[in-house]
Amino acid sequence: MKRKKVIIMGAAGRDFHNFNLFFRNKNEYEVVCFTATQIPNIEERKYPEELAGELYPKGIPIFPESELTELIKSKNVEFVVFSYSDVSHNYVMHKASEVLAAGANYLLLGSKGTMLKSEKPVIAICAVRTGCGKSQTTRRVAEILLAHNKKVVVIRHPMPYGDLKEQAVQRFATYEDLEKHKCTIEEREEYEPHIKKGIVVYAGVDYEKILREAEKEADIILWDGGNNDISFYIPNLLIVVLDPLRAGHELLYHPGETNLRMCDVAVINKMDSAKEEDIKTVRRNIKNINPNALIVEANSPVSVDNPEIIKDKRVLVVEDGPTLTHGGMNFGAGFVAAKKSQVKEIVDPRPFAVRSIKDTFEKYPKTGKILPAMGYGEKQIEDLQETINASSVDAVVIATPIDLLKLININKPSVRVRYELEEIGDKTLSYVLKDFVNQ
Repeated sequence: MKRKKVIIMGAAGRDFHNFNLFFRNKNEYEVVCFTATQIPNIEERKYPEELAGELYPKGIPIFPESELTELIKSKNVEFVVFSYSDVSHNYVMHKASEVLAAGANYLLLGSKGTMLKSEKPVIAICAVRTGCGKSQTTRRVAEILLAHNKKVVVIRHPMPYGDLKEQAVQRFATYEDLEKHKCTIEEREEYEPHIKKGIVVYAGVDYEKILREAEKEADIILWDGGNNDISFYIPNLLIVVLDPLRAGHELLYHPGETNLRMCDVAVINKMDSAKEEDIKTVRRNIKNINPNALIVEANSPVSVDNPEIIKDKRVLVVEDGPTLTHGGMNFGAGFVAAKKSQVKEIVDPRPFAVRSIKDTFEKYPKTGKILPAMGYGEKQIEDLQETINASSVDAVVIATPIDLLKLININKPSVRVRYELEEIGDKTLSYVLKDFVNQ
């Protein structure tokens, strides 16, 4: 039987998961390559034969997405599978047009074929955009469950930017594990807050193997989603976070709208920073497409360690990288905290940016006067450090979820910004989780 040739478009995460679940052991398909975008320095890798299975004894090459049209034609590809997240519906269809014009079929895989069933209860926390507050929400859910003596294990959406064979199944229980697995800033931002609370975190590439390991030590599994991707596991409860600072985006981005349509609970976050008309827009959109979803309203209050250090000073604000880049935000908690602390000026970092950080600003010009904490590898972390230290400011406002000072040396005073989820009203996450804590 002639195998149908397939390309999977991705960004080192959903693409590998879709391959593992849907294509890896199916003789009727031949995945000839992956294409990669968004994440730097991954295009020259391959999906290793150890993970690809018996049908792929040489592994599967990874090419830059810029070569997609040429690859479709040169390899006689019949199907192209779009497999990454937090892109506009327009973007998804522009890619569809490119694929169709090159002569191939364009596919999106649904939730049924890409979700695994767990033997333990699963609570999934997803979002409609990057930067809505998934991490805050996951931490709050974990806090409630831990208070009721539940053994919680977090499984985090993939961020495998290193050696894929070594990253197939990763377990993080201590800070030393972060060093052992050579974690990037992006990975540390997601893992450290859980580790600090004594919660084990799993991540990697093969999410069926990861699930089976996590089940051995969990009463309840928390799926901590990435970007606005769909859960990899069938949830017993799906919580989706929305951001009224980007009102309307819940209907405009893929696959965020899918999450909203599926969710049991919709958390409207950042209400303390949003306009009332934007909150009304978000609430109306939830009711229109998922009238059965329970709505939880929440604030995202910010606090600053030692605010006197930055009062009346010229400061550089460093924010979570993905939120500012493909998340499309031009400010975050650091900006809000700086204004609240009455700084003299928020200084534009772009004149001081070097190498990969300069490239990031050119690729994402809407980030504005905020520095995204990019750190997908050692060189990019070095570029981030050099950019911060070259900046002509009195102090640095660090609003990343991790303590950036553990990774880089900053030559000027700095403060950390903290932000947690604060539910308001009668319908809280404790109310939502009552069936789980009583099990």
